[in-house]
Amino acid sequence: MMWRERDPLVVGRVTGDVVDIFNKSINLTVSYNDKEVNNGCGLKPSQIVNQPRVDIGGNDLRALHTLVMVDPVASDPNLREYLHCGVLFDHCKLSVGQEIVCYESPRPSMGIHRFVFMLFRQYGRQIVYAPGWRQNFNTRDFAELYNLGSPVAAVYFNGERESEFGGRRG
Repeated sequence: MMWRERDPLVVGRVTGDVVDIFNKSINLTVSYNDKEVNNGCGLKPSQIVNQPRVDIGGNDLRALHTLVMVDPVASDPNLREYLHCGVLFDHCKLSVGQEIVCYESPRPSMGIHRFVFMLFRQYGRQIVYAPGWRQNFNTRDFAELYNLGSPVAAVYFNGERESEFGGRRG
């Protein structure tokens, strides 16, 4: 049980707030302009303007994956989660993901926000539709609707307003 207390997804409350406990079974690397996202790292809005590069490791060349990026603590808790992007990947063509929800650069207005990337494996070819809106997204409901099961990988970073990083500016 001790390892769960040190799991960065548990410590960062991604596990619990967004998804239930799961076992990572695939490598997921997300990077913005060659800066790799590590669990809990801080990124400024100016660093995350453009869509990140996503690399998925694994040996199953037939596997299809769905990636979602959410902000589980939107500025208005009634709107949580906020969907920042959704992409379908064919493992053979990882550089060519089909966006179901285009990337929206996070722009936190106050406080620290967690931005979570979750990767799900699809267990058959199916069409995944974009939700009607970004706010009030629910990762668990989305995964259940499309029979995705638990995530196979996840990573998150913290973001806040540009001026809030590094203390006061004079």
